[in-house]
Amino acid sequence: MSAYQVTQGQTFPLGPSIHPDGINFAVVSEDASQLYLCLFDEHNQELESIPFIAKHRGIWHMLVLGLKAGQRYGIRAEGPFEPEKQLVFNPAKLLIDPYAKALTDKLVWHPDQAAITEQGVIQAQDSAHCVPKCLAIEPKAQATRPARVNVASHERSLYELHVKGFTQQLDIDEQHKGKYLGVISRPAIAHLQSLNITTIQLMPCFTFMTERHLHQLDLNNYWGYNPINFFTPEPSYAENDAVVEFQAMIDGLREAGFEVILDVVYNHTAESELDQSCVSFRGLDNGRYYRHQAGQYLNYTGCGNCFDTFNPASIRLICDSMRYWVDVMGVDGFRFDLGVDLGRTDHDFSANAPLLQAILQDPILSQTCLVMEPWDIGPNGYQVGQFPKGFLECNDKYRDSVKRFWHGDSGMIAEFATRLLGSRDCFHKGHKSALNSVNYITYHDGFTLEDLVSYEARHNLANMEDNRDGHGDNISQNFGVEGETQDPEILALRLNQKICFLATLLLSQGTPHLLGGDELSHSQQGNNNAYCQDNDITWLNWSKASQSQILKDTISQLMALRKAYPILAEVHLEDDALFQHLPADQVTWLNENSDTMSHGDWHTPDRHFIALLLTTANLSSRLWLIFYNQAAPINLPFPSLSDQDQEVKAEVLFQSPNVQLTEKHVTCSGASVALVRL
Repeated sequence: MSAYQVTQGQTFPLGPSIHPDGINFAVVSEDASQLYLCLFDEHNQELESIPFIAKHRGIWHMLVLGLKAGQRYGIRAEGPFEPEKQLVFNPAKLLIDPYAKALTDKLVWHPDQAAITEQGVIQAQDSAHCVPKCLAIEPKAQATRPARVNVASHERSLYELHVKGFTQQLDIDEQHKGKYLGVISRPAIAHLQSLNITTIQLMPCFTFMTERHLHQLDLNNYWGYNPINFFTPEPSYAENDAVVEFQAMIDGLREAGFEVILDVVYNHTAESELDQSCVSFRGLDNGRYYRHQAGQYLNYTGCGNCFDTFNPASIRLICDSMRYWVDVMGVDGFRFDLGVDLGRTDHDFSANAPLLQAILQDPILSQTCLVMEPWDIGPNGYQVGQFPKGFLECNDKYRDSVKRFWHGDSGMIAEFATRLLGSRDCFHKGHKSALNSVNYITYHDGFTLEDLVSYEARHNLANMEDNRDGHGDNISQNFGVEGETQDPEILALRLNQKICFLATLLLSQGTPHLLGGDELSHSQQGNNNAYCQDNDITWLNWSKASQSQILKDTISQLMALRKAYPILAEVHLEDDALFQHLPADQVTWLNENSDTMSHGDWHTPDRHFIALLLTTANLSSRLWLIFYNQAAPINLPFPSLSDQDQEVKAEVLFQSPNVQLTEKHVTCSGASVALVRL
């Protein structure tokens, strides 16, 4: 007989909720025949297994009297074991409550976690010894939390930051290295503020697990795109209390003037394939939480499973998770990994998918910054520009076109111009703003900016996959030497190329995204898929960034110009119905004679020059943007301004190293970018 008295309790809220006389537990499991609440002591010894006494609409619930906040617990589930029907209930497996807010430890893969063997029979080994215990806590937001930072859409700039990699080698107190609190250390904040950016995009902070194959190779999942719970912050980034320290990090970033969005993974979980870990969702309701067809898992994510975001329980779980991270943990928005999975119905993508609509109708979530990675590897998995207009979208067409232009590829002018002006082939006028396009050149996957100008091929042997992993077409160049060099001429060429990349990014219409560490010339030694490198390959090196001040100043200067001249981020055109009540700006494309581009100019395959004149509606600003990528010098005459009788005067607002201004010309020699006010 149980030492605890229980009552039916309540179905809401899901997860543990603290009451004056005990703790209420509510857990979703449609198909289980019985759930058990397993209580553990501080030594993780199982004390009791209490059967849930009530079930309503698929939710098991009860109030356990006498329990106190902080109680350690797990769930066990009984039910049919019929793998061919996606039913793998196995009471020998201890399960993490999907709504748990904290865990005792980090989850580490162990063979005893499997519910089913490779031969398809039940695996009877108890898994409690290798599964972290849930902590029954109910975190609240601090009453004295700093106010949110309101960022204007046209000023927003994203900076992608990995908590551990950003701080592991920073000159801060040892206990803060690699931790949430290290992100808000004085040197870290000073560095971030020096860049003049608005928004920190944190790489995944949901608690995650290293995959079985990496565990067997003695490698770690470093990026964190392998979650096991959608509410619990990653404990390895904490010194003591992950919940409190994550909240402190967000509050510190707010106080420093930053908006903060969190990279979230709702498309799959760390349970992977059916015969691997059974530690939460699989053991509670495998057939409902994961997508399957004809008795087989669907794997549109490439990670072993695919979370069924068309299932009502999953939709509720994800929206509850998002509200928790906003209301309680303090984030200002989300970047969604493999977002097409979130927009799938039974199997196909739809912009009207219930999860996407649930997010956009929510009075809290709809007001946050929402950034979508608009693809997965399933059928019709490439959906750039097809998400509802409430979502910003990562634009890989921008990345590839800009890289090809600066790589010197022929026939790129029309494509490059399209990307500069907001990728209107994807984000159509009258329907979406150019700001919906999240422009980037580097991301966590792929080459860093330093490697983009230092390597022509990937060098991923450290991943122990025989250099087969990672993208093979990097559109990169090394300027004569593969990898590191001390040749001053090559270093100068590489620096100039990095400045041209950054200037292009920050002078393009849309929302710019920067990869943290590019301003430090961080190299991953040519590794373009460093997801499993938790070491010097990925940790930012703050001591050898000889060019860092130049790159930091470049970013800061260009960010300031974007804020001073909003037309650089979003131009209001007469034929764009989104801006029909606003005075119209003007865009004029110019050739190397500063004349309007002709049909022939647009279709000259060996042209490596484009310029445009942006004119504000009130004529207060005329901005001449120049992009040139040839070795031979060129003198560009100032464009004529038909409404001005006086001689045109020019002020250079930004110039890359190969640009010079004379009385009547701008001279470019080699790869060049300039922004001139006329």
